[in-house]
Amino acid sequence: MFDWLKRKQNRRSGERAYMLDVKLRTRQMNAARWRAAVLGFGGVLALVFLVLFFWRGGEWLLNQAVYDNPAFAIQRVEVSTDGVIAPQIIRKWSMVKLGQNLLSLDLLRVKRDLEAQPPIESVAVERVLPNTLRLFITERQPVAQTLAQQARRDGGVATVVYDFDENGYVMQPLDPAWRQTPAPTNAALPVLLGVPLVELQPGRQVELPQIRAALRLVVEMDRSPMAGMVELQTINVGAPEILEATTSQGAQIDFSLNQFELQLQRWREIYDQYQQWGKAIVSLDLSVSNNLPVRWIAANGMPPLLHKSVKAIKPKRKNV
Repeated sequence: MFDWLKRKQNRRSGERAYMLDVKLRTRQMNAARWRAAVLGFGGVLALVFLVLFFWRGGEWLLNQAVYDNPAFAIQRVEVSTDGVIAPQIIRKWSMVKLGQNLLSLDLLRVKRDLEAQPPIESVAVERVLPNTLRLFITERQPVAQTLAQQARRDGGVATVVYDFDENGYVMQPLDPAWRQTPAPTNAALPVLLGVPLVELQPGRQVELPQIRAALRLVVEMDRSPMAGMVELQTINVGAPEILEATTSQGAQIDFSLNQFELQLQRWREIYDQYQQWGKAIVSLDLSVSNNLPVRWIAANGMPPLLHKSVKAIKPKRKNV
C-alpha cells in the first residue's frame, strides 16, 4: 500500500517537473523569437536609415557639386541658323535665361518650345561644358502664299497674308523686327487662290490635296526646264481635279495634280516650238494626255517677263 502511494507521488512529481520544464523551454523559445524579431526589425530600420542617409547625402553632394555649382551656370546661348531669323528672337523663344544651370536644363523642353514656333522646322540642342548652350535651327522656307479676309475687332475687314513651306506648313510672314537681314523687295511668291479658311492654322500642315499639289508644282517649277522662262503668279486650288495657274505674262496653264515633271517638260517643248514660230502661249491645258488645247498670240503681243530675285540656296548656319 505504501509503495503504491509512494510510486504515485513520484509519478506526479515527475509530471509536474516535466510540465515545468516544457513551460520553461516554451518561455525561452518565445523570448528567443522576440529577440530575433527585435534584432531583425532593428536591422531593417538601420538599413532604411542608412539608405536615406546615403540618398540624401548623395543628393546634397550632387546639388553642391553640379546643380548648384556656379561653374555650370549658362553664360552663352549660341545660335546657328540656316535662315534669316535674328538670334535674339530665337533666344527669346527658347526661354533660356543666363545663369540657369546648364546640366539641369531640360533640353527636350527647349527643343519643343522652339519647334512650336511656326517659322522653325527643326531644332537640335547641345550642351557645351561648362557654361554654353548651342541651338541649331532649321527654318521653314516659304514657297507660296495666300491672302485671306478676316474680321477686325472694330468691325472692319483686314487682308491677312499666310505663307506655306513646301511641306504644306502654314505660317505668317516674318515680322521685319525678327529678321537679321531685310526682306528682298522683288521676292513675290506665287499666290494660291481658293484656299479654305479652315486650312489657315499657323504651325499646322494643310490637308487639302489641291494645296499640297500646288506647293509641289511651285517647287518642281524652280527645278524644271521652265525655270527662268516664265514665273507662276497665281494658282487656283478651288477645282477638285486640276490646278489653274497664271503666269506673270498673263498666260493660263492648267495642270493635273500629279506627274509635274512630265507636264513641265511638255510645256517647255511647246514653249520652244511656239517661240520658233514667233508666237506666245495664251492658254495651255497640260492636264490632258493628248491633243493639248493651246491658244496663242504673236510673241510681241505679250508683256515682257519680269524676273523675280533668284531664290538663294540655303546658306550654311551662322554661329552668333
